[in-house]
Amino acid sequence: MIKNTFVYSILVFAPFLQGIAQKSTYDLASLLRQNKIRVVNREMTITENKNLHLSAKEDDGVAWISGVDFSNGTIEIDLKGRDVLQQSFLGIAFHAVDQKTLDVVYFRPFNFQSSDTVRRSHAVQYASHPDYPWALLRDKFPGKYEHQIFPAPTPNGWFHVKIVVEYPDIRVFINNEVSPSLQVKQLSERKSGKFGLWVGNNSDGDFKNLTLTKQ
Repeated sequence: MIKNTFVYSILVFAPFLQGIAQKSTYDLASLLRQNKIRVVNREMTITENKNLHLSAKEDDGVAWISGVDFSNGTIEIDLKGRDVLQQSFLGIAFHAVDQKTLDVVYFRPFNFQSSDTVRRSHAVQYASHPDYPWALLRDKFPGKYEHQIFPAPTPNGWFHVKIVVEYPDIRVFINNEVSPSLQVKQLSERKSGKFGLWVGNNSDGDFKNLTLTKQ
């Protein structure tokens, strides 16, 4: 009788258990030492503070976290770029197939506190490669897939990023603000895929404190 009751309880509560969030914190430096990060078109090193640094190079680069398949949930990470015009693009790739086929949320720190209001409106960007790169989105849907960050982070300093993915909704929060800096609908039909640390053309970047909460 006890055994039957136990089995019945599992069957009844299984749908609820499947919806429980699973939170994982990643020691990025340790993963790199264990060869559990695969770097494409960049070099990755560990800084003196045990953070990860992706080098600068032409074209996009990405560091894939081995064994991580991400669909819905929350991504939290600290990023640091540079206040150098057109040479600091960094963010997160997800629902990815490879370096060229992915969804990405990334930042332009050189625009964070620019005196130019147009540049400030290009601080955070969502794109979906290869079909919806930033240039096409800016041309066809100005102001929809990129936005200003308020209050603006320091261009040369660390800033905290929280990306909530609930397909097809994507919301991006900066430095623990309660209102999203960017809120968009995902443009690809991919609902899961590889996860990685991303940098853009001629850009490097620093990454630390990665946490994934999967739904």
